[in-house]
Amino acid sequence: MRHFVAFVMLIFFHHSLLAEARNELSFRLKASVVKVHVGTKKGGHGVGTGVAISPDLVATNCHVLANSAGVSITKFGNTHTPVALKADWKHDLCILRFQYAELSPVVLGDSEHLQYEQDIFSIGFPGGPPKPQYTEGKIKALYAFDDSHIIRTDASFVMGASGSPVFDADGKLLAISTFKSPGKNAYYYNIPVKWIKTLLKQPDITSMETDVLPFWDAPEEQRPFFMRVVQLFKNEKWHELHEIAQLWLKKEPDSAEAFYYAGVAEEKMNHLKEAQQYFQQALVIHPQHPAAMIGLECTKEIALACQDNF
Repeated sequence: MRHFVAFVMLIFFHHSLLAEARNELSFRLKASVVKVHVGTKKGGHGVGTGVAISPDLVATNCHVLANSAGVSITKFGNTHTPVALKADWKHDLCILRFQYAELSPVVLGDSEHLQYEQDIFSIGFPGGPPKPQYTEGKIKALYAFDDSHIIRTDASFVMGASGSPVFDADGKLLAISTFKSPGKNAYYYNIPVKWIKTLLKQPDITSMETDVLPFWDAPEEQRPFFMRVVQLFKNEKWHELHEIAQLWLKKEPDSAEAFYYAGVAEEKMNHLKEAQQYFQQALVIHPQHPAAMIGLECTKEIALACQDNF
């Protein structure tokens, strides 16, 4: 009994140390997160989030500041106005340049070797609170897009959190929180730090005017497949989901997510053998794909139950 109590106390002590280290890390990183203030041309006021990537550079989403009447950031009660920016309008990534801001920059991490169910956390201003808020989560999906991946996590965010940094467990920057799917049980999407590294090499501009829509705001038929399947999945339109998943597979034959959604459609249409094959292929590509694991086990159990009835 004494050994058991000692073991429980050891586990409790270990978790306490982890929580203390996590709190210390998040406290330090909050110093690198800024609130972005935007004045609209109609006299309104908008709020977003940004993260310092150098003492005078802040990364955020372009949709936070595009076509605005004025932009500034606040940190520790100080207000700073940008003197220039770098913009990747299509990917919804902007980097604001300041003079003498003396911000505390984060370390840029690696967004090209991520794993499903990897621990992450984000810090931002969801709803525009006076202090940045901390949210934990895990990576739920990786979607190949252009030369990198869009990262879906279960770390939720709302208006005001656009531009929030997403960190790995060591506090290195992985992504920027950017957009979510509509409705309840939303999917939360983040753009990779790789695009920040690429944009840093581009020249500065001074205008925030643009007519370029971000990729996620394009007409439905022009959006990436990973966006087009979501509402079909939630609304249980299995035949339409199957059609989109097949188109996705033709364009991206190495996409675990395309195989997963094809498997879901087949399962819901009672094509269990085909569903198992799709789920298995998704797991070949990403062995830790949790939803594919569950789908494969479910189809096996259903198949066994059907056999038992004969």
